[in-house]
Amino acid sequence: MKITVLGASGGTGTKVVELAREAGHEVTAIVRTRNGRDTVADVMDPDSIGPHLAGADAVVSAIGTRAARKPTSVQTDSTKSVITAMRAHDVRRLVVVSNSGMVTDGDGPFSRYLVKPILRQVLKHPWGDMARMEEVVRASGLEWTIVRPPQLTDGPRTDAFRTAVDTNVRGGMRVSRADLASLVVRCLVDPGSVGRTISVAD
Repeated sequence: MKITVLGASGGTGTKVVELAREAGHEVTAIVRTRNGRDTVADVMDPDSIGPHLAGADAVVSAIGTRAARKPTSVQTDSTKSVITAMRAHDVRRLVVVSNSGMVTDGDGPFSRYLVKPILRQVLKHPWGDMARMEEVVRASGLEWTIVRPPQLTDGPRTDAFRTAVDTNVRGGMRVSRADLASLVVRCLVDPGSVGRTISVAD
C-alpha cells in the first residue's frame, strides 16, 4: 500500500513509519520541521498536505498536542484539514490515533471511579480535543478507524497486546508505542476495522 503518515516525527508516528516500511508499504512521512529525511508540510493547510496525500491508499494521523495543560484544538483542526485534503484527492482510508482515557466504557471500578476522575481534571484540554476530533472523523463519510491507547510507554514491540472494539480493554492501563504502531499498521489492511473504534492495551 501507499501510506501517508502525519505526525511522523512523534513517538507513535515514528514507530508507524518504521513498521509500515518493514511490512513492505510505501510510506510518505509528513513532519512539521525539516529534518533532511521526511516531507515537510503544514497539516493545518489542506493545500499544503494535499499533494502528499494524492495517490495514497491510506492516511494515518498520529498528531498530538504538546500543551497538555492549555486549551487546544490541534487534533480537531488538523483532522478537519486532513479530511478536506483526502476528499479533494479521493483518498478514502483514514486511521487516527486517539486515547482511551476520556471514556470509561469497559473500565473496572478502580479506573472508572478513582483514576479517571483525577486524570480528567489534569488532561481535560487534550482529551476534550480528542473527543471533538473523533466526532469529526465519524461524520467524515470516509472509511475510518479510531485507535484508542491508554498511557504510552517506550517499551518494546511484543504483539501480545489486547484489543476491544467500541469499548475499553478491561484493566488496560498502558501500552508501548511500538505495539500501538503495530496495531495501526494491521488496521490499515483489515477491512473489518473500518467504522470501528478499537482500544488497545498490554
